[in-house]
Amino acid sequence: MSKVLITTIPFADKDRLPLELLENANIDYLINPLNKKLTEDELAEIITDFDVVIAGTEMITAKVMDCATNLKMISRVGIGLDSVDLVSAKERGIIVSYTPDAPSPAVAELTFGLIFSLLRSIHVSNSQLHEGKWDRFFGRRLSEVTLGIIGVGRIGGRVIRRTKSFGSPRLLVNDIDNSKRPDLIDFKLDWVSKEKIYNEADIISIHTPLTNVTKNMITKDVLLDMKKDAIIINTARGGIINEQDLYEVMKSGHLSGAAIDVFEK
Repeated sequence: MSKVLITTIPFADKDRLPLELLENANIDYLINPLNKKLTEDELAEIITDFDVVIAGTEMITAKVMDCATNLKMISRVGIGLDSVDLVSAKERGIIVSYTPDAPSPAVAELTFGLIFSLLRSIHVSNSQLHEGKWDRFFGRRLSEVTLGIIGVGRIGGRVIRRTKSFGSPRLLVNDIDNSKRPDLIDFKLDWVSKEKIYNEADIISIHTPLTNVTKNMITKDVLLDMKKDAIIINTARGGIINEQDLYEVMKSGHLSGAAIDVFEK
């Protein structure tokens, strides 16, 4: 009987189908017993005799793999493989897979939720009203701003396609691969440098993986190059925007808002 360790949480809380599939295949499984993101040492201690890991974003290092003598496969739930030591996995003959399309629509929709909350000050209005305060905030319409997208992959492309429903704002886009995209042929895209996006966009949304190139891609100097009332959104990976720099820049009064769904820790 195969043994599967499920480290990502929550898992199958809303729908038991994933667990039923495992049970019907006569697969023994264990769901993360600590009910939190596992540290390297915690994972190394638990993983010892499992054949497969259904993983979240915890670090699966060479040390962890050395403790998993039976490990044959790592299946990452979601997009991004920066948490898996791919070289070590290949050396040990461990198959690595992921599910990049599964969360993409939800992240694209969340991006718009964050955009509208910042453009219309929805979160501030809600908080103030609960405190008994009533202020009218002058919002901005998405169709009248410049939207900068850095990273035009599965999620960035979905964000672009969804803009059509909101009056088609001016779109500045940047990606390491700026080849023609058939799925975006109906959109007027300005393929520009990141620097042009930083200088001209009212809203900047990050959709890149975390790599050696994108780590601390956006620091204090970059943030200060943005418009004083610009909005920045990161639903990609923690560490792409330097969090301390973002804090200091916003504390100084520069930028009108930031929405962060991912964190270094």
